[in-house]
Amino acid sequence: MRKYVYDMWCVVMDHDKNPLRNIPNTATRHMIMQILAWMWCIAFGLIVGSWYAVGVSLIGHFLLLGAVAITVATFETAKRKPQIFMNGLRGKGGEHE
Repeated sequence: MRKYVYDMWCVVMDHDKNPLRNIPNTATRHMIMQILAWMWCIAFGLIVGSWYAVGVSLIGHFLLLGAVAITVATFETAKRKPQIFMNGLRGKGGEHE
């Protein structure tokens, strides 16, 4: 049962396993997943009849998805252009420019 629940979660939430995997651009897939998340936030908020719930849900999802997007972007940058992190924020003399 636990594996079934996990597999069903992945079918919906993992863009590498759901039908969005057919879209070659990962950024586009991610944006579509965000739009779907916002749609479900609004739908559930309206079902319970509270705009307060919609607002809290939207903010919560925005923060969560934003954190995931920043993490993915950082990991991708580290994978593709690690030298960006080698330069850092310090000038030639070791001080901030």
